[in-house]
Amino acid sequence: MRIESVTQEVEGVSRRLRGNVRIETTDMQLRADEVDYNSETGELEARGHVHFEHFTRGEKLDCEKAEYNVNTETGKFYEVSGSAAARIQARRGLLTTQNPFYFQGKWAERLKDHYILHDGFLTDCELPRTWWRLKASTFEVVPGEHAIARSSWFYLRNVRLMYFPYFYKSLKKEPRKSGFLIPNMGRSSRRGYMIGAGYYWAINRSYDLTYRTRYFTSAGFAHHVDFRGDPNERTSFDVLADGLKDRRNSLRYASGAVLRGNAKTDLGKGWLARGDLSYITSLAFRQQFTESFTEAISSQTNSVGFVTKHWADYGVNFVVQRNVNFQSTLPHDYISIRKLPEVQFLTREHQLDFKGWPFWVSLDSSAGLLRRSQNLFQTRQFVSRLDFAPRISTAFHWMGVHVTPTFGIRQTAYGSSDRGTGFTGENILRNSRDVSVDVLLPSLARVFDAPSWMGDKVKHIIEPRVVYKYTGGIDNFANVIRFDESDLLSNTNQVEFSVTNRLLAKEKDGNVTDFVTWQVWYDRFFDPTFGGAIVPGIRNVLQSSLDLTGYGYLDGRRRSSPIVSALRLQSRVGLEWRTDYDPLRRDIVNSTLALDGRIKDYRVSVAHTDIKTNTLLSPNANQFRGSFAYGSDTRRGFSYGFNAAYDYRVGVMQFTQTQLTYNTDCCGLSVQYYRFAVGTRNESQVRVSFAVSNIGAFGTLKRQERVF
Repeated sequence: MRIESVTQEVEGVSRRLRGNVRIETTDMQLRADEVDYNSETGELEARGHVHFEHFTRGEKLDCEKAEYNVNTETGKFYEVSGSAAARIQARRGLLTTQNPFYFQGKWAERLKDHYILHDGFLTDCELPRTWWRLKASTFEVVPGEHAIARSSWFYLRNVRLMYFPYFYKSLKKEPRKSGFLIPNMGRSSRRGYMIGAGYYWAINRSYDLTYRTRYFTSAGFAHHVDFRGDPNERTSFDVLADGLKDRRNSLRYASGAVLRGNAKTDLGKGWLARGDLSYITSLAFRQQFTESFTEAISSQTNSVGFVTKHWADYGVNFVVQRNVNFQSTLPHDYISIRKLPEVQFLTREHQLDFKGWPFWVSLDSSAGLLRRSQNLFQTRQFVSRLDFAPRISTAFHWMGVHVTPTFGIRQTAYGSSDRGTGFTGENILRNSRDVSVDVLLPSLARVFDAPSWMGDKVKHIIEPRVVYKYTGGIDNFANVIRFDESDLLSNTNQVEFSVTNRLLAKEKDGNVTDFVTWQVWYDRFFDPTFGGAIVPGIRNVLQSSLDLTGYGYLDGRRRSSPIVSALRLQSRVGLEWRTDYDPLRRDIVNSTLALDGRIKDYRVSVAHTDIKTNTLLSPNANQFRGSFAYGSDTRRGFSYGFNAAYDYRVGVMQFTQTQLTYNTDCCGLSVQYYRFAVGTRNESQVRVSFAVSNIGAFGTLKRQERVF
């Protein structure tokens, strides 16, 4: 022990220390104006500007008077204020601060490794003007471990907001502790008033479970369960279930459930297993109760599980899959396609040399049991499909012209077929052969001096290309049951022309970026019926059309495809504009414009889609989506953002989301106005969230629902 003071009086084991007293050990330091110290018992009494600091745990205390025993490390502090360092859990969506937790009280006890604070408060805001405080009759603070408050009130400025009979806050680095979640309340114009509560169960170090329930005055109880686990360092999973039983029957098809999950594991020796689960009982339930605009307009669910291994140029997959495409909100009006299971063996392009000439060989093959189910059409439980597709290609180069011919065959055996009157168990065999010749013509290029905002130099490149495609031998396209994209293969005899313009910008530091790309391509069909696969007057989807554009255009025989244009700009502001011009209709039938950018703290995103093709191919649409945001969820000061989706065709603002956030050094308040108008839903909500730094947030605004 080291003792310093202006004066010292010694009488046996007693010392009277006066003036700038400092007592220091390897673990702690105490400063005061006056100290009376007993070297035999280790007891001391300090008075006047007392400052106590413990080096190991990092706590600091200031008080007017202290009674402390340096041997037992226990004592009492009167009119005390202090701080205890908190572990910062930096993760997305959590407001953090470098401030320690400050506390004040009438008096405090130190018992070896923890403090008991009486009639005081706790905060991590800078003193003296605090944004929030937790006042309680008693606090128990174990630095680096936890803080417990009993009979406490939460104050925002000087306003009481919430009462906690028992409040626990871990001060550990990565705490996981079971406990009740903070209740939330809100109101929906469709579902009425809502109150919710929940419980988090930290089962052990590897598993946890979260349960939440919400009561809607117009719909009943909704339940949410989230079960997560990491059984070992190679395996993890997360399963989430949401459900609601509308006992009042106030909303049509309101009852239902959603099940989502994902899992992965490393089986060793190069084998990996993964799974993604997505299941809903009805599309109506999703549309009426999802809080996500993207989910509300999506009519599909996809679930897949697979075991895979890849080595060298080879790979093998064992796949179980279920895809559901809902046709309407009516019960059972959906198309379900299942693979249970399917085995895939594939080879990436593997180079072989024949007398110095390079060849590349690849293989796609699969064998599986499939099922398709929909209204008025059902296959049997297990329909076998065996597919074998080897390909070989080579390359020629002559005076800047690059030619890549490819030849392949495809043999597919089906255990069932469609004879036009419905499902039949009769087997069919599809035999196809295909040839493609990819001709890359010499490029034209020129270098120019660039304007200052583009860089030092700019290079303009023109790349012309011609691709010839031929597929033949398929005379039973109408009899093939459609399970996936491999069943859309048909005869074709076509040539594709494309030209690509590029502007490459070079900075003064030598960095080169693909600043602007504009590609235009077009297909000419020598067989307008695609080997008899085209049925006039309906929407025909073939592999040839999907390779060109995602929009359907085959509603009859035709020799010319739409002219597809894709313009891309990559800079601090990114832009992509894709259009399909149909020479048969002499109009732009599809146009999609997307723009997004970020400059400092500003972010903007704009998208517009206009579809005005034949209604046999797809419904007409004219929709706008946009967002604007400034700041972030953890930025000090004000941040704000806005999202919107507008349907010009029906004149309805389908979705709006406006949020204002203000963050201080220790807490933040977010207010969001949310409006939803999709299908039968037309509702609005006001969501509020109050975040306390290094602790968490409570309110009706969830992290996944925020603008940023």
